[in-house]
Amino acid sequence: MPTDVVSSQATLLDSKQLYRICELDQLSTDCQSTAELTPLDDIVGQERAQQAVEFAMGIKEKGYNIYAIGQNGLGKRTMMLRYLSRHEPSDHTLYDWCYVVNFDDTRCPKVLKLSAGTGLEFKKAVEKLMLKLVKALPLAFDNEMYYARTEKLKSQLSQKQEVALTELTEEAKQKGISLSLTMQGDYQMLALNGEEPHDEASFEALTDAERSQFESNINGLEVKLRGIIRQITEWEEEFSDKQQEHDEQVAKEVLIHFIKPLKDKFKHQPEARTFLTGMQADILDNLDIFLEESEEQLGLAYASLEKKMPRRYQVNVLVGQGTQKFPIVVEESPSYHSLFGYVENATFRGTVFTDFSLIRPGSLHKANGGVLLMDAVKVLERPYVWDGLKRALRSRKLDLSSLEREVSLSGTISLAPEPIPLDVKIILFGDHETYQLLQHYDPDFSELFRVTADFEDVMDRTAASEAHYARFISSIVHDNNNMLHCDRAAIARIIEYSSREAEDQQKLSLHSANIANLLRESNYCAKSAGSQQILVPHVEQALRNQEQRVSRLHDNIMQSFTNGTTLISTQGKVVGQINALSVISTSDHQFGMPNRITATTAFGKGEVMDIEHRVKLGGRIHSKGVLILTAYLASVLGKTAQIPLTTYLTFEQSYSGVDGDSASMAECCAIISAISEQALRQDIAITGSMNQFGEAQPIGGVNEKIEGFFDVCKIKGRTSDQGVIIPASNMANLMLRKDIVDAVAQGEFHIWAITHVTQAMELLLGKTAGSLSQTAAPSQGQYSPESIFGIAQQKLTALRSLIKAD
Repeated sequence: MPTDVVSSQATLLDSKQLYRICELDQLSTDCQSTAELTPLDDIVGQERAQQAVEFAMGIKEKGYNIYAIGQNGLGKRTMMLRYLSRHEPSDHTLYDWCYVVNFDDTRCPKVLKLSAGTGLEFKKAVEKLMLKLVKALPLAFDNEMYYARTEKLKSQLSQKQEVALTELTEEAKQKGISLSLTMQGDYQMLALNGEEPHDEASFEALTDAERSQFESNINGLEVKLRGIIRQITEWEEEFSDKQQEHDEQVAKEVLIHFIKPLKDKFKHQPEARTFLTGMQADILDNLDIFLEESEEQLGLAYASLEKKMPRRYQVNVLVGQGTQKFPIVVEESPSYHSLFGYVENATFRGTVFTDFSLIRPGSLHKANGGVLLMDAVKVLERPYVWDGLKRALRSRKLDLSSLEREVSLSGTISLAPEPIPLDVKIILFGDHETYQLLQHYDPDFSELFRVTADFEDVMDRTAASEAHYARFISSIVHDNNNMLHCDRAAIARIIEYSSREAEDQQKLSLHSANIANLLRESNYCAKSAGSQQILVPHVEQALRNQEQRVSRLHDNIMQSFTNGTTLISTQGKVVGQINALSVISTSDHQFGMPNRITATTAFGKGEVMDIEHRVKLGGRIHSKGVLILTAYLASVLGKTAQIPLTTYLTFEQSYSGVDGDSASMAECCAIISAISEQALRQDIAITGSMNQFGEAQPIGGVNEKIEGFFDVCKIKGRTSDQGVIIPASNMANLMLRKDIVDAVAQGEFHIWAITHVTQAMELLLGKTAGSLSQTAAPSQGQYSPESIFGIAQQKLTALRSLIKAD
């Protein structure tokens, strides 16, 4: 605003402007409680985020995962879960995922992809089959038919062996040689002297020709004997092959009898049939596993890693869907193992071993085909999780690799399971800061999380949105089974509370956690009072209880006003002293309180000495506000000559630092008062920032600031002239306490809205601000002598004259 224009008067606000009542005009008059309201299916007030989620869920290409941005307490997760559970995709196909042994390489277990809901059924069917085979196979080898066939084969072998050896024995006897065989397979050939073997003497008595003939015959017989032994070995191998063929035929008949019904049952599952065929062939190669007689040996076969065992035929159901329901998984603690799964180790009699049956699933396995929701900060906090997640999303495969193998140089034997195809939507919840860090420092982030669901903090408050919000309240009540329903008036009161939380009469807060907490505490109050519904008094009681729990600091500060420790005046007039308003915030509570600002002047060069800034208790924004008001004062009082005063400005009894520019109008009024030596009213407090033209700018925490001054006025003594000055642009933010609204309605408290700092000066100093004379150029004009600026100008002119005279 130009300095030569007289400001209009401040607007005195009516009590109806201080609080917007919820009428629920678009809610049917027949609807008297949340019991008659249909719960909300959609995400309340989050149309932008909802459209983003719908888009991401509808597109199947790689990289369309979701990053949900918003502050904590907006109910992002709750709203997302509610939406996903009620908007299940119609075109998704789910599978059961199992791991089975790889008969060619046990270190690389194979994946079975089965239709949803059949994995556990297949596992149980295979277990029953194995239990039957463990009993049936030994029985098939323990009957008269098997023994007869075996004995026949043995008899044939023995007969061949006996015939061959008998013929050789007869031939040796004809040549005068005795051939004898021992049980150990040794043989002995002796020259005969008639019917008895030659002794040494009789053999020496033979002629050289006779002895040479014996030796020649024995050598020839040895050659024939070795040939017969080779033949016997071949016959034994032939017998072993026939016995093995016989055993396999017996086992095959048993296996076909038991496995064929299983193949028929799972005829529409090609991977299951393939596994059963491979299992049948493997059992035939390892029949000895089933023919162990000792229970101890059987237990060892089930537990030992080194020996082929029945456990190799088990089915490890990693993920069983059970139904066709769309999987929605929330991972609260996304560690590497909890997300990607892991392989357990087992111990049997001091031996540590592992196999495919010890593979355990992670959240990504469970969410495969659906959605996995996680907190972004928790994902980034845990080692190797973010890299592993990116690798899985890029490859669209779930590779269950050992974390220990990845991060160490150890050569420990471990499994290398076949990867599982991955089809999952990842939804990360995080704030704007985390989102910006990922965008800036990780180039893969934008490629993998292409959809941003930006959650709003507030929504517009209209008659239609109030009715919509009432359904949102109903959905919270219905989601909590033991919660009482709210009556119509209680719904309206909760909506008014939401508007107060949004700090805007035209907005509703979307911090659903606060609404849900209020409903739970109101429900507690209602049940404690024996009520059948949540009524307005119960909501009010819950709000009082909330404030009581977190108001220790507020009470301590108010006590300092009561006992006079903190100096404040709420009556009378003082030069260079004004009551400004500030907000104190803790982690879960904020409240307002007045602060005394004082300004003094001394001979100088027109500068404003900000004491807070000099002692480093003032923040940058506060310092900027002081410089802005300095510029405004210079434009008003220093157009023709430099202001020959230095003003010292400070917040009294402030020891913890000051920031923000919401006190700049108060500081400006204090400086004008000090220069003009006109007293400021102490029964009026002021809040608001200003620009270089003196225009009032909006500030935050206006409700808390007004309530803080009102409370101090009650402590110091109420008068009917007390009130607060606020920027007119903050009028829409007013949702004040009922006692203040009532006080304003009865004329016992006042709230003025201003558009220019001069309007505040006129209220506080009781004089017009003044305007420049129209008879002279603005740079040489004079303010009317009775005005505030005129008085200040006269004092500055007199001071300049005094300086010149000296």
